[in-house]
Amino acid sequence: MRKFLGLLGREFKLFFDNKVLMMLFLGAPVLYAVLIGSVYQKGKVVEMPIVVVNEDSGPMSETFIDMLNDNESVHIARILPSLFNSKDVAIDHEATTIVHIPRNFSADVQQSRLPEITIFVDGANTLTSNTAMMAVNIVATTMKAGVLIQSQMKKGVPEYIASQQFEPFKTTIVRQNIRSGNYLYFMLPGVLITVLQQVLLLGLALSFSTEFEKNTFGELVSRMSNPFGLILVKVLPYLLMSVGILVFYWLMSFYYKVPLHTDFWWFILCTFVFILAASLIGILVSIAIPSQLKATEILMVVATPAFILSGFTWPSSLMPSWVQWIADAIPTTHYLRIYRMLFVQQADLYHTYRPLIILSIICAVCLFFSVLLLFIKMRKSRKNQLAE
Repeated sequence: MRKFLGLLGREFKLFFDNKVLMMLFLGAPVLYAVLIGSVYQKGKVVEMPIVVVNEDSGPMSETFIDMLNDNESVHIARILPSLFNSKDVAIDHEATTIVHIPRNFSADVQQSRLPEITIFVDGANTLTSNTAMMAVNIVATTMKAGVLIQSQMKKGVPEYIASQQFEPFKTTIVRQNIRSGNYLYFMLPGVLITVLQQVLLLGLALSFSTEFEKNTFGELVSRMSNPFGLILVKVLPYLLMSVGILVFYWLMSFYYKVPLHTDFWWFILCTFVFILAASLIGILVSIAIPSQLKATEILMVVATPAFILSGFTWPSSLMPSWVQWIADAIPTTHYLRIYRMLFVQQADLYHTYRPLIILSIICAVCLFFSVLLLFIKMRKSRKNQLAE
């Protein structure tokens, strides 16, 4: 234990001796939090999946569904018989809009009783929700005009007069989750999570590559012969410092009045796995690439487009398959999905199981190859020491 604490102290000393790394790891989260928060502080596609709840099954509702299918902006992911469990189905299909066609809709339209179609819009993603909502609203407006004009013309009313009569049914739009439409709630957490991953990757890219370049790896191996222990020594300081960054982010959420309400301990577990996954990717590259410059360059390539590839702003389903494969290898892709489900969509915890399992797989794979490569390098280092 004494040896382990001594190595931890050594690791913290290496961190604070590297002024560039210290400015990057401690300065970037604060800078981006203030910058992005200030920018959006006053901030009030095609084939988007939607869910249709059809309680009518009459000719008018079938016509409305056909018109939705013909609209290029949306496609119907599921048709449900009732609103029960519709929110969970929408989350599973990443649908931003639920269209509710009430019972006796067709009969009420024909008898001029003014039925109401309700459009539930998930405001978790401003871009996709607005696209789907506008498409459904256009279809509803077009159908209204068609039904009205046809019914009036059958009575002998001229078309130009029929178009000015009452509407045959109403449409109501219900905005859910981000009801205010505040862009700050959408952008700030996503960008800051991406920044946290970036500083972890770049910080740990230097962990072992620095030892290799300075020829201090042999000294490190002589003090700790267990590859798991060496990896823990390198990762633990960053895990502890990440706690401070997360606390700072939490305080920023109070300042900018970003609502954060969810199961605290489950979110802590997901956050720990995310930080561990990002850290182990950095460790793996640092062991595999013994040059500080090359290791940071490789991880910059991974870190820079992470937010764009994550599907947080632009839907993953609209990206090419090979881009989705790359995105699935980046921890932020899955952590941002967890964040959106927990904090924005207020989804049940079981919806986060899949992204959490993928993060755990990333951790396991990176740890396995890190230990394997480190064991080979440690063995080679001991042989060199014996030869000398």
